[in-house]
Amino acid sequence: MTWRSPLALLTDALRAQREREKGLRTLASNLPYEGLDEGTRPNRYFPGNAVKTTKYTPLFFLPVNLFEQFHRFANIYFVGLAILNFIPVVNAFEPEVALIPICVMLTVTALKDGWEDFRRFQSDRKINNMRCSVYCRKRKEFAESRWKDVKVGDFVRVVSNEIIPADLLLLHTSDQDGVCHIETANLDGEANLKQRRAVPDVTAGTSRFEPEGFNCLVVCERPNNNLNHFKCYVEKPDKQKTGVGIESLLLRGCTVRNTDHTVGFVVYAGHETKSMLNNKGPRYKRSKLERKLNIDVIFCVILLFTMCLIGALGHLIWMKTLPSMPLYLVPDSQGHLDSPTLSSFYMFFTMIILLQVLIPISLYVSIELVKIGQVFFITNDVDLYDEDCDSRMQCRALNITEDLGQIEYLFSDKTGTLTENKMVFRRCTIMGTEYSHSENAVRLAVLDEPDLDEEVIFDQRSWHRRAEGTLEAEDAEPEATPHRHRNRGRSKVAGSAQGDVAFSSPLETEVIPDRKLLRRIVRTACSSSGRQEVDPYLDFFLALAICNTVVVSTATAQRQRAGRLPSSSLSSSPLDTLSSLANTVGSLRQIISSWQLKSMRSRTFSESWPAEEDCYNTDNDKTGGSGDLRSARSRNPAADSDELLYEAESPDEAALVYAARAYGFTLLTRTPDSVTVRLPHGEDLVFEVLDTLSFDSNRKRMSVLVRHPITRELVLYTKGADYTIMELLVTPYAEQLSDDQKSVAVNTQKHLDWYAQEGLRTLCFAKKVLSDRAYHDWSTGRQEALAAMENREELIRSTAAHLETNLTLLGATGIEDRLQENVPDTIVALREAGIQVWVLTGDKPETAVNIAYACRLLDEGDMVINMRSKDKLTCASMLDCTLEEVRRCGDGRQSMATNPTIALVIDGHTLAMVLESDLQGRFVELARRSRSVLCCRVTPLQKSAVVRVIREKLKVMTLAVGDGANDVNMIQAADVGIGISGQEGMQAVMASDFAISRFKFLKKLLLVHGHWCYTRLASMIIYFFYKNVAYVNLLFWYQFFCGFSGTAMIDYWLLIFFNLFFTSAPPIMFGIMDRDVSAETLLGLPELYRTGQGSGEYNFSTFWIAILDAFYQSLVCFFIPYWTVLHWVFMLGSVACFFIVTLAYSAMCITCNPPSDPYWMLQNQMADPMFYLVCTITTVVALLPRYTFHVLRNSLAPSPLVRARNLDRLDPSVRERWIEEWRSQRGAGGARHSGPPASPSPAPEVPSPFSPDLPDAVEPEITLNVITGRYLAPQKL
Repeated sequence: MTWRSPLALLTDALRAQREREKGLRTLASNLPYEGLDEGTRPNRYFPGNAVKTTKYTPLFFLPVNLFEQFHRFANIYFVGLAILNFIPVVNAFEPEVALIPICVMLTVTALKDGWEDFRRFQSDRKINNMRCSVYCRKRKEFAESRWKDVKVGDFVRVVSNEIIPADLLLLHTSDQDGVCHIETANLDGEANLKQRRAVPDVTAGTSRFEPEGFNCLVVCERPNNNLNHFKCYVEKPDKQKTGVGIESLLLRGCTVRNTDHTVGFVVYAGHETKSMLNNKGPRYKRSKLERKLNIDVIFCVILLFTMCLIGALGHLIWMKTLPSMPLYLVPDSQGHLDSPTLSSFYMFFTMIILLQVLIPISLYVSIELVKIGQVFFITNDVDLYDEDCDSRMQCRALNITEDLGQIEYLFSDKTGTLTENKMVFRRCTIMGTEYSHSENAVRLAVLDEPDLDEEVIFDQRSWHRRAEGTLEAEDAEPEATPHRHRNRGRSKVAGSAQGDVAFSSPLETEVIPDRKLLRRIVRTACSSSGRQEVDPYLDFFLALAICNTVVVSTATAQRQRAGRLPSSSLSSSPLDTLSSLANTVGSLRQIISSWQLKSMRSRTFSESWPAEEDCYNTDNDKTGGSGDLRSARSRNPAADSDELLYEAESPDEAALVYAARAYGFTLLTRTPDSVTVRLPHGEDLVFEVLDTLSFDSNRKRMSVLVRHPITRELVLYTKGADYTIMELLVTPYAEQLSDDQKSVAVNTQKHLDWYAQEGLRTLCFAKKVLSDRAYHDWSTGRQEALAAMENREELIRSTAAHLETNLTLLGATGIEDRLQENVPDTIVALREAGIQVWVLTGDKPETAVNIAYACRLLDEGDMVINMRSKDKLTCASMLDCTLEEVRRCGDGRQSMATNPTIALVIDGHTLAMVLESDLQGRFVELARRSRSVLCCRVTPLQKSAVVRVIREKLKVMTLAVGDGANDVNMIQAADVGIGISGQEGMQAVMASDFAISRFKFLKKLLLVHGHWCYTRLASMIIYFFYKNVAYVNLLFWYQFFCGFSGTAMIDYWLLIFFNLFFTSAPPIMFGIMDRDVSAETLLGLPELYRTGQGSGEYNFSTFWIAILDAFYQSLVCFFIPYWTVLHWVFMLGSVACFFIVTLAYSAMCITCNPPSDPYWMLQNQMADPMFYLVCTITTVVALLPRYTFHVLRNSLAPSPLVRARNLDRLDPSVRERWIEEWRSQRGAGGARHSGPPASPSPAPEVPSPFSPDLPDAVEPEITLNVITGRYLAPQKL
C-alpha cells in the first residue's frame, strides 16, 4: 500500500462526501478493475457492506460514555458539588467521600451502556461474517465471500431460502420468465410472497448470465428509507435507457423463496441499504410524568438554595452577635480570620454541599430500573399473549409505560384494528343484477355462533348436489352441516398446505356460489363457446381472477417459512412441538373429513360441466383454422387447482380470487408477461399481460392491461373504490346510452348503497377495449415516465389516469370484514374509563357507521351528527349551527343526571375544511363535547393531523392504534402509539411504542397495567422527595444549634449511604410490585382508570403536601430528639440495613472522620432503654397527622380506589356478585359516572348494603343530520 499525504486523504474524503450527496448515482461493474488499485475503481466513494451499530470503541469508551452521561443536568450538578467540596474554605466533609455517590451512579450507568453495546457488537460481527456468493473474475465463477466484503458494483448470487446481503438490482433468475419471489418478513413483517422481475432486455434471454458481459451503467437515486419506491434506469452502451422500479430491487434482509437462484448487481451496501436506513432502534419519548418530575426537581433546587441562603444569613447574624471570636475558628497562616460577610458567603456553598441529598441523585436510575421491571411483567402477561399467531406484547419504547395510565383520547383505525382484516366474499352485482349468495350467508351465520370456532368447515356437498341436478329449485332451503375444530388457530384449513399462507383461513377461502348466478354462468359458458366474443358475466369473473397482484404457488413447492421479527417471536422447544402433535390427534377425524370434502368438491364440480365442455369441443372442431384460439386454450390436466396457494398482498385480493375460483375461474399461474386462468369447463386461457397499473392512494384503483386470447383485443380490467370508478364510466347517464346501459349504472349504485348499509366493503369492476394504435401511443409515454428520474411518481400516475377513462361497468362486490373478538366489550370498557374513542377510517360513511353501531362506538340513544359539505362557507355555517344545537342540548340537560351523548360523523372532505385554522377551534369544541367521533374517507395525513390538533388544542394524553402502513403517521403523532401485528404487515408495529396482536388486549393493557404503572411511579417519586426532604431537614434544624457552621449531626459515610444503599431497594420494589387494586377489580370497574387522567395522583398539590409532611416529620424526629427511618413495612429492610451497617461501622472505625469519633457510639445508645422509647414515640408523633388525615378522608369521603380496595378484601365470588349487581343497575348511563358506588365493608360475614348510583334517564333517540348533499341515514343495528 502506497503512502498518501494527509491532504490527499482529506481531498478524497471531501470528494466522496460530494458523490454520496448527489441526487443521482452512476454505478459501473467492478469486474474490469478487479486486482487494480482501490483508487481506480469507479464505485470507491460509496461505503462497503459492513455494518456497525455500536456507539463505542474500547479506546474511547470511557470519554464518550462520560460525555453522553453529562448531557443530564443532574450528573453535572452532582459532579460540580463534588468538585466544590475540594475547595478548603467551603468543604463540608472529606472531599473523597463526596465523590462516592456520583461515581457509583456513573459506574452503574457505564456498565449498563457497555453491556448493551457489547451485545450490539456481537450481533454486528455475526451479520458481517455471514457467507454469500460474489462473482470473481479470476476464477470465472461465483466464489464464497463474507457480507462485509461485498461492495457496490459487485455481482452477488443468492439461492433459494438464502438471505439477501445487500440491495441488489435483479438481473437474472433461474425462472425462464425472469421472476423471483422474496419474503420480506424480516424487513416489514409481511409473510406473503412478493414477486420481483429481472431488468428486461439486459440478459438477452440467455439461460446463463455472464457478469463479465454486463457493460451497462446503472443510474439510481440517492439512498432513502422508502421501502416501496425506487428510481433507477439501466443505460446500455447504445445509450438506450430502461426504466427500473421497486419491482426489480431485492432488499437486504429479505429471503429468496421458490426460486433456485438469482443474480443481482449491488446498488446500495451497508448503512445505505433501505433496511439499515429504517433501523432506528428503540423509540425515545419523555413521558408526562417525567416532564412533571423535571419541574419538581427545579422546585427542589429552589428550595435547596432558599435553605442555604437561610443558613448563610444565620451564620452572618450568629458571627456578628458573638462578643469575641470562638477558639475553634482557626485563623489562616497569617493569623487573619475571614470577615463575617465573607464567611457567610463561603457558608452558602458549604450548605449546598451539606444539603445536597435534597436532590435525589438515585431517583433517575431508580426510575429506569422500575420501568424495566414494569416492561418485563407487561410483556410476560399471559393474558396479552395471542396463541393463534404465537405473539406476545412488545414494548418498543421503554420509558413511557406510565403514560398508558393517563390516556384521555384514543384514535383507532377500523380495518384490521377493530376488524379481523379477513375479507369474506358476501354478495355481488353483475350488469345491474344482484346476487345475494344466501347459502354462503348461512355458512357465515353458522360461523357466527358463539360456541363455534372460526375453523368451522361448511358441508359443501349439498350445493354440489344442487349444482348437478337441482339448480332449478331456487326456493329450496340450504342445508349446512358444521364440523367443529377443537383448537382455535391450531387446525386452520384443516391440515392443508394453505395454513402457512396469509389470508387463507377457511373463513376466507370457502365460498358457496349463488345458485342463480351459477346457472347463469353455466348457460353463458355453453352459449358463448367458440365465438369471438366474451359475455359480460365471464368478463366480470375474469376481472376478479386477473386484476390483482396475487402470486400463485403450489403445495409441492412450499418455502421454508422464515419467522417474524426476532423481537416478536417466541421460541418453541421440541417438547412444545410434541405437545402440539398430541393435541392434534383428537381432531384427526375432522381433518380427514375436510380433505374428503375438498376432494369431493373438486369431483362434483368438474362433473357438473360435461355438457358445456362438449359444446366447447364441438365448436372448436368447427372453427378448425383458428390457430390463435386453439393455442390460447391449452389443457393441463396434471395441474390440480386444489393444490394452488395464493400469496396476496391484501385480503381483498385474496377474497376476490377465491370467489372467482368458487365459480370455476381459477387463477393458475402469473408471470410478468402472462396470466393463466382455468375456465369452469376445464380449459386454460393464457392472457398476455402488457402492463399493470398498480394501486395507489391517490387513484384508489388498479388496472391490468391484457390481450384477450379469445377476441385478441386489448382489454383493460380495472377495479377500485366505487366513487372513483363511477366517475370514470362512459358518461353513464348520457342520453346516447341505451336504457339497459343506464339501468346498469343506476342499479349498481343502488346495490352499492345496500352493501354499505350492511357494513360491507365495496369494489367496482370495469373494462375498456383499446385499439392497437391507442395502446402504442400510450405505451410510448408510459416508457418515458418509467425511465424518468424526476417526478417519476407523478408521471406514472398521470399515464395511468390517462388510460383509465371511458370505462364500461361490469359489476361490483360486497366483502365483509368481520369484527375482532370482544371489540364491543373493549370499547364500552374504555368509554366507561373516561377515554374518548375516535375511529378514523377510509371507508364510506355508510359502511363506517354500520360498523360503529356493531362495535358499540355508537349507541341507539346517541344523538348522531352527520357533517358533510362541499364548500367552506357551508361548512362554517353548518359548524356554527351544530355547535349552537349541541350547547342548547347540553344546557337543557344540566338539571338531569346524565350528560348529552353526542356522536359526530364527518367525512374526509369536510374534515379537511374544519381542520383549517379559522374553523379549527370550533371543530375542537364540538369534538370535545362529543362522546364518540367517526371520521370517514380520511387519508393517512388527515389521521395524523386530527391527532395532532386534539393533542395540542385540548392538552390531553392521546393514544393511536393501527395495523397498517397508512396508520404510521397517526401512530407517530400521538403521545402513545400502539401497533397491531395483523395481516397488513409490521409497518405499524415498527413505528409504534407498544405492539399487540388483538384490539381486545387494550382493555387490560390500559385499565390494569397502565393504572398500575402510573400509580406505582407516582407514589415512588413522591416517596423519594418525601424521604430526602425529611432526612435533609434534620441537618438543617441542627444548624440552629451549631451556629450555622455547616456541621453534620450524622456521620458523613452514613449521610452518603442514605440514598445509595439504605433507602434504595424499597422504592424500587414498590415501583415494580405494588398493586393498589387487583386486576379483577380494575377490569370490573373501569371507572377506576379515571384517577390517572388529567393531573392524576401526582400533581402540584400532592407534591407540596408530601414536602410539608416531610418538614413536619423532620421537626418531630429532631426535637424528640433522635432520628430514625421507618415507613411502615416497606422500610423494615432499610432499617435493618441501617442498624447493621452502623453497628459494624461504629465498631471498626475509630478515627475515620476527625475530630468526630463514631467508635462504639450506637452500641452505647442501644444499651439504654430510653433509646427504644424515644424511637417509638418519635415514630408515632411523626406519622400521627398523616394517619389521622387518611382515616378521616377514607371514612367520610372515600375515593373510588379506596372503595375498590375494600372490594378486594371480599371473597372473589362475593366481589364478583357485587360488581355485577352494580353494573346491572347502572344501565346505559353508567359509562358517564365518575366513580364506582360505595364499596362494601371488608368484613365478609356482615356485608354492608350495596348502593350504586341510579341509572340515567332514558334519552329519546335524536339524530341531527347536518348535511348538504345526498346521504343515506345510518341503519341502527
